[in-house]
Amino acid sequence: MKAQKIVLPIIYATLGGLIALTVSNKLLFKTDYAVLKQQSTPVQVTRTFVPDSSSTDFTWAAERTVDAVVHVTTQYTQMNDYSFGNPLFDFFFGPRDIMPQQKVQSSGSGVILTHDGFIVTNYHVIEKADQITVVLNDKRKFTAKLVGSDPSTDIALLKIDATELPYISFGNSDNIKVGEWVLAIGNPFNLTSTVTAGIISAKARNINILGDREFAIESFIQTDAAVNPGNSGGALVNLKGELIGINTAIASRTGSFAGYAFAVPSNIVKKVVTDIIEYGEVQRAILGVRIQELTAELAQKEGIKEIKGVYVFDVEKGGAADAAGIKPGDVILSVNGNEVNSTAQLQEQISRYRPNQQVDVVVNRNNSRKHFTVTLRNLKGGLGVVKTDDTLGSLGAEFKEISEKQKNELGISYGLQIVELRDGKLKEGGIKKGYIITRMNRTPIRTVDDLKRVLSISSGGILIEGIYPNGVVAYYAIGVN
Repeated sequence: MKAQKIVLPIIYATLGGLIALTVSNKLLFKTDYAVLKQQSTPVQVTRTFVPDSSSTDFTWAAERTVDAVVHVTTQYTQMNDYSFGNPLFDFFFGPRDIMPQQKVQSSGSGVILTHDGFIVTNYHVIEKADQITVVLNDKRKFTAKLVGSDPSTDIALLKIDATELPYISFGNSDNIKVGEWVLAIGNPFNLTSTVTAGIISAKARNINILGDREFAIESFIQTDAAVNPGNSGGALVNLKGELIGINTAIASRTGSFAGYAFAVPSNIVKKVVTDIIEYGEVQRAILGVRIQELTAELAQKEGIKEIKGVYVFDVEKGGAADAAGIKPGDVILSVNGNEVNSTAQLQEQISRYRPNQQVDVVVNRNNSRKHFTVTLRNLKGGLGVVKTDDTLGSLGAEFKEISEKQKNELGISYGLQIVELRDGKLKEGGIKKGYIITRMNRTPIRTVDDLKRVLSISSGGILIEGIYPNGVVAYYAIGVN
């Protein structure tokens, strides 16, 4: 009986254990099956990057953009200038300016904007170029065509015959913040595919580097990312890999990086290249005011309580601002909702628009805010789109590049000869058929495109330098308005 009491509990316990084990195995099998069944569906994982202010991982942005930055090399003829500086002396003593010296090479960087080969760079990189070559990051080499340029913003657009190229998308330079991480990508010292990192140090900097160019627009992004000779025309990108600027200049006493570099904001670049592609040249909008910084001294003198905005000290009669009602003494506070506290910021805002577009301008007049709707005008004071071909047609001439024989006979290296002359600006100015234009406003004229570029940025008078086939040097001044 005692044995039975001991054995039975053991048997019951064993049976219970077997039942529990059987049930648990079935449950485990079902769970495993469900997991396996769920895992049998393939899952695609895409690498994503969400930057924040504390992120310092630059690898994603670098990998995404480095292949879209190219090496730009140019070749041009270096000229000696033996001009007496006096047209009368030059006339009697012969053509002493424009003597060939040697072939010179220079280099910079460029950024691929489209898969089919549009490339943006700095105007100063290709300014004197007789030949432009682009080398991709995969070492393929192309001869590039200059599509158009805008010396006022130091931007030029090139085109190469290629497809399926990597490119960088535009970012919104308005959204960048001081202190934000950025990468500079280019080819300093001919070291291809160089990436440097830094932060945005300031916005809307005017460093007067383009001061000698008509209607120069300087509103640079300042960064402490290392930029050196050869970086010009390269990309400044954010951590999303978006183009927010084109590296253009450095602040240096030695010619090499010394702490700060400057880039043209992407919103300006985008407008310039879009205009060039669509119209063949930049459509520059003009507000029609003369402005200066509003200082504490000026504010006190004029009785202005709030030291904000840009002071208007003159208004062009009949211009866009005048027609809208803006007056001397007004202080411009914003354009289309974007605050402007410096002349550079105001220039940047207006540069984004085309003639005949309207902008909302808020001004401080007698310490009260007033709104004005301003219809912007073109460089010639009109509302229409300006095409260089229209101005070129007004010259009343047909041109051709001079031959090697003419170059050798006249001792010059380039020039554009007038082969047909009709009624127009050139004839009115006294120029005769056969005249060879060598410079306009001191800019070398090698091709019709060179002529167009000078005309596109000129208003008022133009100084023309050149030579006749008999060797007589002649200078002319004409108006293009």
